[in-house]
Amino acid sequence: MRTANPRTDGALAGLARFCYRRRRLVLMAWIVGVIAVAFVGFGYGAAPDNDFSGGNSDSAKAQALIEKHFPERQGDTLTLAIKAEKGIDDPAARQKIEKALADLATSPVVGPVTSPYQDKSLVTQDRRIARTTIPLTRKDVDKTAVKPLVDMVKNASGDGVTLALGGTQAEKAETPPQGSSESVGIVAAAVILFIAFGSLVAMGLPIVTALLAIAAGIALMKLVGYLVPSPDFTVILAAMIGLGVGIDYALFIVTRYKDGLQAGDAPETATVKAITTAGHAVLFAGTTVVIALMGLIVMGQRLMTGVAVATSVIVLVTMIAAVTLLPAFLGFTGHKINSLRLPRRTSRRRQAAGDASPERRRTIAERWAGVVQRRPLVSAILAGAVLLVLAAPTLSMRLSNPDASVQPRDRSSYTSYEILSEGFGPGYSAPLIFAAEVGSNQADLRPVIEAVSVTEGVAYATPPQVSKDGQAAIFMAFPTTGYQDEATADLVHHLRDDVLPKAPGGEGVYVGGPNAGTIDAADDIGSRLPLMIVVVVAVSLVLLIALVRSVTIALQAAVMNLLSIGAAYGVLVAVVQWGWLGSALGFPTTMPITTWVPMMIFPVLFGLSMDYEVFLISRVREEYERTGDTRTAVTRGMARTAKVITAAAAIMVAVFTTSLLGPDVAVKQGGLGMAVAVLIDATIIRMILVPAVMELCGKANWWMPGRRAPKAASAPAAEVAEEARV
Repeated sequence: MRTANPRTDGALAGLARFCYRRRRLVLMAWIVGVIAVAFVGFGYGAAPDNDFSGGNSDSAKAQALIEKHFPERQGDTLTLAIKAEKGIDDPAARQKIEKALADLATSPVVGPVTSPYQDKSLVTQDRRIARTTIPLTRKDVDKTAVKPLVDMVKNASGDGVTLALGGTQAEKAETPPQGSSESVGIVAAAVILFIAFGSLVAMGLPIVTALLAIAAGIALMKLVGYLVPSPDFTVILAAMIGLGVGIDYALFIVTRYKDGLQAGDAPETATVKAITTAGHAVLFAGTTVVIALMGLIVMGQRLMTGVAVATSVIVLVTMIAAVTLLPAFLGFTGHKINSLRLPRRTSRRRQAAGDASPERRRTIAERWAGVVQRRPLVSAILAGAVLLVLAAPTLSMRLSNPDASVQPRDRSSYTSYEILSEGFGPGYSAPLIFAAEVGSNQADLRPVIEAVSVTEGVAYATPPQVSKDGQAAIFMAFPTTGYQDEATADLVHHLRDDVLPKAPGGEGVYVGGPNAGTIDAADDIGSRLPLMIVVVVAVSLVLLIALVRSVTIALQAAVMNLLSIGAAYGVLVAVVQWGWLGSALGFPTTMPITTWVPMMIFPVLFGLSMDYEVFLISRVREEYERTGDTRTAVTRGMARTAKVITAAAAIMVAVFTTSLLGPDVAVKQGGLGMAVAVLIDATIIRMILVPAVMELCGKANWWMPGRRAPKAASAPAAEVAEEARV
């Protein structure tokens, strides 16, 4: 007959004993390993790759033609925007403008600069606003070389003349590093752990374990970048995920270890039990996160595959640290885990509680579960309705990439965008580049240009430019709407679907450029996201069924996790896209959701939600096998996990929320979405939906094809007495 005691044999138990007894060797191996990997990874790791081009889209085909036939257009460019209140011909204004142009021309990273005084097309009719394109001497000039140019132009403004540099490299040069947001997250996690454990020693173990794992994980991630490249935001994202899961996994194990000590176990026995129970759940939970992240491969995008592999590496390292490094630390602390305690009142009420009734001694979590279980249908309907209301804005989600128009208002790139939009229209910063293979006669594209020029939503189109080899031609068209406007995306689809096919010679013309590339990426993500969701949910279900041995509970978890993620998407749309509290949370203006955010945060959130499900349901199952009663199992399972899951969720929310302190609006969106999802999961899902739905399902919770529901075990008298004290 089963007992409620955890196994103390098997591979995990053996690993725990080894790490506990050989703790000096394990700790030294970790320290030396982290130092070696960090030296190689941070010193010689692969550079980030931010080239999202490729694939079979129209924009990718246009880019391929440009790269093949127009090599002179491969370098990056900056745009100098000029606004003079008295006009650029005012003597004082002209002197200031020409000096700025001369200073730019002396930079070693800048090519020939065309003065707007030499080209009338660069100046508005009222001659108050002008522009010029500043070519850079090579592709991907380091932002440290561009930053002095941005500062020089900004400092040259004044006396009625405003000068500003725009362009991708200018935006990168102005964007400050992420700063101390991760440090703030660590401090917040430390405070939460100290409150939860009441001991500096117990607080420190999860943090030290997580930090060592993150250092090794990020270094390994940089080395893996040689095989699978990833974009520059991956490090920030991986650090947030690694910090959150690393602390949480260690928190679950330390909590179980403390429970063992409190029950009278020796430190080694408590360590083994903690690893074979909480550690076992950590491995399942971490594997679920990794599998969920690897679901990004389904998206078929080279760099997102890199993001999946890189973030999976850091989660794997945190899992390994939790079941190897942490047992070694526990070997050093022993009974001193509660040292340096937080001063607390030992209330006389607690001493007198022995005479109180069992009902009055029940924990808050147990009492709350009882309230929900007495009205399970009402609770489930209300919670479900709240989640659906929160998720409703998801239906209006639009995807795009941040451009200068959504940058902070004090940035030179935003000032440049504002000046150019005023003088040349909002579509000037969102040009469409048309490319086609042609003969030596450039007139082949003239009917196409005429058809594009008269299309509603197009401000004007440029004459064609034929490549030096005479094999390709390009022209540009400027929309009347901006980069972030939905009308611009509609225009691109209209041109491709209706205008070009009907124009003579339009069949072989591709619409490209950064604007069209972003639209294609958004469309591709929107079409592939459902497939990724199906794959992640299906594989996670198989894992959860294997762990909890119940199809019903696994299905419940999948549905509830989808609801919480949908609600997080809805809140993200309301804040970022609709502007509800957006300025208070650090978003300069309303904007579409960044293209990679929904597909990136879904697997992360689904995996993290499964984490909490694993830890809660594992404990509920233990109690069910002990008592045979679902209601009792749920209330006791919640009582035993409420504190640790609440602390874990609070840490996750704190870590993810700190991204709002950083400068990157895309990373802010990802952090906000993940923080909201974890908050919803730890409150509405775990506190209301789980007990309500499990109460409604009763014994059907434990349904598994070909197997009866687990039977209750006979609990030893000591365990029964211990339960009475909960």
